[in-house]
Amino acid sequence: MSNMPDNLRYSKSHEWAKQLPDGSIEIGITDHAQDLMGDMVYVELPEVGAQLSAGKECAVVESVKAASDVYAPISGEVVAVNTELADSPELANQAPYEAGWMFRVKPDNSADIEALLDVAAYREVIAAEA
Repeated sequence: MSNMPDNLRYSKSHEWAKQLPDGSIEIGITDHAQDLMGDMVYVELPEVGAQLSAGKECAVVESVKAASDVYAPISGEVVAVNTELADSPELANQAPYEAGWMFRVKPDNSADIEALLDVAAYREVIAAEA
C-alpha cells in the first residue's frame, strides 16, 4: 500500500494537506496519486496571490501516461509555490510529501483542514477504488 503519513489530512481526489507552524497549509498530491500517474514530466501550479476554492481545479500534473487536474482541498490564498517542480517535476514522484509539495495556502478558515480525511478514512477511499 502507498506511503500515507499519519500527520497529514487527505482529500478524496488524492491531495494531501499539512498545517505549517505559520498557519499556512502545504498541499501536494499523494503517493497513491503519483503512483497511478507514473513519471511526472510537467507541473503547472497556481500563481501566488490566486484565490482557491475547495474542490475546484487549481493545478495540472502531466505524466508520461496522462494529464490530471489537482483540486484545492481547502479554500484560501496561494502564498507560495514550489518553483523546484518547474525544472524537476519528478520530485512529485520521488518525495510527494517532502520536496514534491506543490503550493501553500493561507486558509480562509483554518478549521477547514479538520474537514479533510484522516489517514484511516483515506485508506478506505483507496480500498473502495480498487
